[in-house]
Amino acid sequence: MSTERLIYLPLGGAGEIGMNAYVYGYGEPGKERLILVDLGVTFPDMDTTPGVDLIMADMAWLVERKDRLDAIYITHGHEDHIGAVGHLYTDLDTPIYARAFTANLARRKLVDQGLDGDVVETVSAWPEVQQHGPFKVSVAPMSHSIPESGALVIDTPAGRVVHTGDFKLDPNPMVGEPFDPDMWAEIAKDGVQALVCDSTNVFSPNPGRSESELPGAITKLVAGASGMVAATTFASNVARVRTLAEAGARAGRSIVLLGRAMQRMIEASTETGVLTDFPSVVSAEDANKMPRDNLMLITTGSQGERRAATAQLARGKYRGIELKEGDTFLFSSKTIPGNEKDVIRIINQFSERGVEVVDDSSGLYHVSGHANGPDLELFHNLIKPKILVPMHGEHRHLRRHAQLGEEKGMASTVAVNGMMLDLSGDAPRVVEYIDTGRKYLDGSVKYGALDGIVRDRIRMALNGLVVVTVILDEDDEPLGEPWCDIRGLPEVGESQAELVDVMEEDLNQFLMRADAKTRRDDDKLEENLRRIARQTSMSEIGKKPEVTVIISRMR
Repeated sequence: MSTERLIYLPLGGAGEIGMNAYVYGYGEPGKERLILVDLGVTFPDMDTTPGVDLIMADMAWLVERKDRLDAIYITHGHEDHIGAVGHLYTDLDTPIYARAFTANLARRKLVDQGLDGDVVETVSAWPEVQQHGPFKVSVAPMSHSIPESGALVIDTPAGRVVHTGDFKLDPNPMVGEPFDPDMWAEIAKDGVQALVCDSTNVFSPNPGRSESELPGAITKLVAGASGMVAATTFASNVARVRTLAEAGARAGRSIVLLGRAMQRMIEASTETGVLTDFPSVVSAEDANKMPRDNLMLITTGSQGERRAATAQLARGKYRGIELKEGDTFLFSSKTIPGNEKDVIRIINQFSERGVEVVDDSSGLYHVSGHANGPDLELFHNLIKPKILVPMHGEHRHLRRHAQLGEEKGMASTVAVNGMMLDLSGDAPRVVEYIDTGRKYLDGSVKYGALDGIVRDRIRMALNGLVVVTVILDEDDEPLGEPWCDIRGLPEVGESQAELVDVMEEDLNQFLMRADAKTRRDDDKLEENLRRIARQTSMSEIGKKPEVTVIISRMR
């Protein structure tokens, strides 16, 4: 009996939407050769991760085993699958494989971080195969909301695994390959051991719609608009960007791409040949010299990102361009759960300027890039896997997707981040639990979620900050009174006196009463000063702030 096994371990992306990173391994337990699928990010919010720039999966488990890591595959170019490539590559130091468009984006990310883009190898689509230790890997084209999305067909001694990445069943995605049922029937004909499958839209009850259904409605909207017209969508949705640009061109408008990501996506699409007929564009500088009614802006920031072009236009001007009363702004996108407040804020800002805002509530101007519930069932029936493992979704999505599989006779389970499955047998089996976590990119520094930095930042935001400074002479006697600096706290408390004055008086009273032993002990002195500052604040303003104590001694 073989002791070797086929394992699946999500480090990110299972139990959440974003930060995708999935490990596959084959071999004897603890000695498996490994491949990593995707290296993505998720995005911070002001409530839980204030000031953080990006959030990535903690690769500690994999870094400890990188001598057994044979390859990194990127399924497609969305940030939640590719965004950490430039930040985590040096930790893993393993060749990256992707199709041409995705490889182009990956190289750009590496170069942005001062790394060598040549570590990314371009691979052709199915049936071309790459050998990595016990794995034979092929990238099978999938339709999605970005060009050249690819599922992975992973052949192992324990059987074939299909890792879908993100996908939809679109017969005419406008840019990129359509869904090809004949290809998938060929892939599945000799049996599939496990299907590891996108779960994002499992609760959507109707079959998904095609990207090709949108141009008519968008063209009609732009043609009927007066004033300047602007539209936002995901920059990576190249087909949608082209549809918007073509609608503007048909209406006789000059097209302006606003936002670095938008421009880079079109450049990458053109360089790799996935886009050959994009309408001509004008620069923002040239647009400022043209009649406003002749312009069509296509902007980044469909999710309300504060620094993106859309948000800056809502606040005032972006690169000299301003939206005014009578102009039209279209959200050709779906708001990702959690981003609603930011998007609504922008809509209200546009409304205050008299701009007519059109969103996707009618369903006319956006279609999803993920397979809906009926589409998932159709794909299950096409692949007929022995095992179904849901991924890319919150826990509720994974659970419902597993239920769909079990109803159709497929062995299934819910595997969240850190849960290692053995896929070698007739049913998935949990064999180990791995400590998983998150890495934060904060400015130019990366640190872990347990390092306490974000926690301290949240506590300061919630409670305010007091800095207490005390100077003692060589005999441990106070040189003058302590003084306080406060941040984020009311200046006047219940006593109607200045909070700083009350606090400094209470601290000074303590210092005058403190014995020599206490004044000689920095730790004890700091503890008492912090306690008194917090007690005073609590009695005056009802809050216990964070307190930093600085003790200076004259020696």
